[in-house]
Amino acid sequence: MLSQLTPTIILGIIALYFLVLISVSYFTGRKAGNAEFFLAGRNSPWPLVAIGMIGATLSGVTFISIPGVVGAGGENQAFSYMQMVFGYILGYVVIAQVLLPLYYKKNLTSIYGYLEERLGLEAYKTGAAYFLLSRTIGAAFRLYLVAIVLQAFVLGPFGVPFFATVAVTIVLIWVYTFKGGINTIVWTDTLQTVAMISAVVLTIIFIGKAMETDIGGMVAMVRSSDYSQMFFFEGGWNDPNNFFKQFISGALITIVMTGLDQDMMQKNLSCRNIGDAQKNMYVFSSVLVVAKFLFLSLGALLYIYAASIGIDIPERTDELFPMIALNHLPAAVGIFFVLGLIAAAYSSADSALTALTTSFCVDFLNFEKSDASEQDKQRTRLYVHIGFSVLLLIIIVVFNALNNKDVISQLFKAAGYTYGPILGLFTFGLLTNRRVNPRLVIPVCVAAPVLSYVLNANSEVLFMGFQFGFLIIALNGLLTFAGLWAISEEA
Repeated sequence: MLSQLTPTIILGIIALYFLVLISVSYFTGRKAGNAEFFLAGRNSPWPLVAIGMIGATLSGVTFISIPGVVGAGGENQAFSYMQMVFGYILGYVVIAQVLLPLYYKKNLTSIYGYLEERLGLEAYKTGAAYFLLSRTIGAAFRLYLVAIVLQAFVLGPFGVPFFATVAVTIVLIWVYTFKGGINTIVWTDTLQTVAMISAVVLTIIFIGKAMETDIGGMVAMVRSSDYSQMFFFEGGWNDPNNFFKQFISGALITIVMTGLDQDMMQKNLSCRNIGDAQKNMYVFSSVLVVAKFLFLSLGALLYIYAASIGIDIPERTDELFPMIALNHLPAAVGIFFVLGLIAAAYSSADSALTALTTSFCVDFLNFEKSDASEQDKQRTRLYVHIGFSVLLLIIIVVFNALNNKDVISQLFKAAGYTYGPILGLFTFGLLTNRRVNPRLVIPVCVAAPVLSYVLNANSEVLFMGFQFGFLIIALNGLLTFAGLWAISEEA
């Protein structure tokens, strides 16, 4: 029923959506200074932070890919992804009980400031630099996916070139974040989370109507289908869906990509106190488990619905959700799908842009140690914000010029390797009292991800068929830890 959703209608809905975001930005950012931009004056209501973090965690990649992998076979098939989600819970407990108290005790704006105090300037700059690299590539990749959708269904039919579509995409983010920063994002991410979850729930409801069944009937369908298996113990460590492999990976990924990530932690540090931040983390993790389960349930129902009406499954299974939402369900579902996809990408990209600006200003321009006036700092922060916006624009245009989805996906995956050294640095700092040789910190942190990549690429030959999968973060962090130990001495 895509014919009902003309580019003009979709454009109007998107325009209204961003008008709401910009209105929120006006009220939350009109009196914002650097303190509000970086940490919302440490006065964010924790329930809003908890809801908003769901949107930041569920990227546009997740929004369209998780439903598709349910019936694709191989890694994360059926409901096996929930094994990783259960690992997330352990990771969030570690964040709430270990990392958040550390960050609040030291009154950090940038979490990488801990590395300077514990391991020295080189470790501090290395950790911050790896964050900037990871988040810049990651945010560009997610925005690239949204730009493709906007180009195909909204702006392209009007003759707008891809470059202009990308520019509009980034300008919209800049407009509603440049003034209020995290103070604004706490509120806009909450709205975007609601839009995302609404898209999933609405699609499930309309699939039920199309199949003439209710919630109970859909639950029964999923249970009796080939997609319902959640726990995988039989295949051993060579099975990418092995429970222990998935569970441990989930815990480590959460600790690294949430607890050691400035983007995610910046929202937590904007809470009034450590108690609120911990409540936020526990509520957020609970809601996230439900949200992930909803996405997987949607995936199973999409496959069941496709089989019931004789739809061929796309070769790229992440196209299944958009294909059914836009072509085979009522226009309302298509509208919410487009809004949900945009919300998913923007809720991760807007906070990433703010976190990149914060990290660069605090970690590399030394805002907290500078004697410059507040007005000069705000002017500099504005230039940095614009600079990262332009950088994202350039990277997305380069992605499009490559015109190779496999290469782009590999670049995105490669950015994940850069979280390993951050894990190693923090773990070494927290678990030991040893002092490192500052001149050798950077070589160690460069060598670890390179060696991890080589080992992962040849793991089946070197380790009798074993594949690291998401455990590559553990290997990467372990190699970094070992290297730091080798260049250290007793304090």
